[in-house]
Amino acid sequence: MQDTEDWALAFRARDGDTDAFARLVRRYQRPVVHFCARMTGSLEDAEEVAQEVFLGLHRSLPTLEPRARLSTLLFGIARNLSLNCIRNGKRRGRDRMVSLDAAPVDYAGGVTPDRHAEASELGGLLEAALLRLPEDQREVLLLREYEHMDYGAIAETVGCPVGTVRSRLARARESLRRELEAWDHGS
Repeated sequence: MQDTEDWALAFRARDGDTDAFARLVRRYQRPVVHFCARMTGSLEDAEEVAQEVFLGLHRSLPTLEPRARLSTLLFGIARNLSLNCIRNGKRRGRDRMVSLDAAPVDYAGGVTPDRHAEASELGGLLEAALLRLPEDQREVLLLREYEHMDYGAIAETVGCPVGTVRSRLARARESLRRELEAWDHGS
């Protein structure tokens, strides 16, 4: 079980094992950066916030208790620091959203340049639509769809009841559906 291993690494890190902490960082750095980038709209801000997340984890090692999954704790820290970044107006990347899912295109494999352009446009529209969602809806959608957290873990991460998570998620999905339908009818 990964959670048991995560906590074992955290306790070893607390005891001074720098390699154990480095393994935790390697394991969670990419998902934390992706989450923060989608929250803040800026890869540059996300990388900075992710550094703060792991610094916060390191500082909290002496008092850390395994009350929840370590990933839930990390994404909770990432959520709070991302929201602080947004609220403090520190966002550098407001006018540009970086797609973290871009992959090389193999036109010989049947993807035409026109189809690739349409997919890129749709991806950009989706990223922009995510940024227009209210923060409380965006965070639950990202945690569910991109980080594959269950409702209980999301509720614990954002500090609200499971029913609230479900309703925020439903509203977020409905908003995205409306935006994508409007795009589809306009193209």
